[in-house]
Amino acid sequence: MSSRRSILKALAGGAAAAPLVTTVWAGAQTSDSTTLGDPKSLAPKILALFDPLPGDKAVRILAPATAGKPELSVTLNSDKQLFVGSAIKTFVLAEALRQADSPGVVATLKAKQLALDASVWNLDSATFNPPNLIGTVSERTTLEAMIEHSDNTATDMLLKLVGPDKVRDLIATAQLKNTAIPDSLRGFFGYLLNAKNYESFSWADLCAATNSPLVNAPLNKTATLASSAADFVSYYSRALQGEFFKNDATLAEYRRILSTGDAIWLVPLPLGGSAFCKGGSIDVPGHHAVCAPGGMLFGDRWVYFAFILNWSAAAETDPPTVAAFAKAISQAMTMVRDYLS
Repeated sequence: MSSRRSILKALAGGAAAAPLVTTVWAGAQTSDSTTLGDPKSLAPKILALFDPLPGDKAVRILAPATAGKPELSVTLNSDKQLFVGSAIKTFVLAEALRQADSPGVVATLKAKQLALDASVWNLDSATFNPPNLIGTVSERTTLEAMIEHSDNTATDMLLKLVGPDKVRDLIATAQLKNTAIPDSLRGFFGYLLNAKNYESFSWADLCAATNSPLVNAPLNKTATLASSAADFVSYYSRALQGEFFKNDATLAEYRRILSTGDAIWLVPLPLGGSAFCKGGSIDVPGHHAVCAPGGMLFGDRWVYFAFILNWSAAAETDPPTVAAFAKAISQAMTMVRDYLS
């Protein structure tokens, strides 16, 4: 697999976040706990944290008003469409659960068996480990692999099951105007390679192209994984409250799976807090992105958030910028926590 390093990076779901644990939690523990009583004064302080970062950045934080407590709203370039990588997998999760929506949704997901073979194998799939695993696996396990481990084979299995156009229908119903998904992640990578047959790009094609240079930019008008901070907050503020599901059991399953999301540890929570998040990233020479959207619950206060950074750097990876982004998120969410407390 070492010969496929650049392709693995290109399809990474949360790989860019891997070195951030120490940085994030250290930032949270040492953050200055100044008085933050006025939400109008808090927003500029939060946004200033992101000023030193390069490239295109977007921030959206929303804590809806509750009885006796005002709304907190922070916005920076929130309508700008940016590359968000595997963060779009939350939409695939929601549509899969919508199609199985029932009081017995868990039993339905366990009973549904999906084919795990060359028709869906993809790179950056450490959990399903192509081509070494073959057979069938339950839809529930596949959903868990997609969110907790950002497994790309699992994602293509689910897109094949539910249909990418059905996911797009959900996106349209939710009025997420800046969100776009590909027909498959393997097809997306085929397009980056400028393959003429990217829509039918096979496992053999992908393996044959492992050392080929990328031609097309990740953010494009043809096959991409894109959204905006505003779209994510709008979506999560409704999805986490059950707007897209008919049954409480389905909402519970949605929350359960998202609570294992691979980017949750980017968000410093106090003890007793709950987080629901699916992150995304990309690292290829010239193009880099990190994205952390989701929702948090502090006692009786919900907070919905999205942090996105897209930037250019010639190297295959850019750890200093990723670490700086993580530190800014850490400090911002600590300030939000202190304000809501």
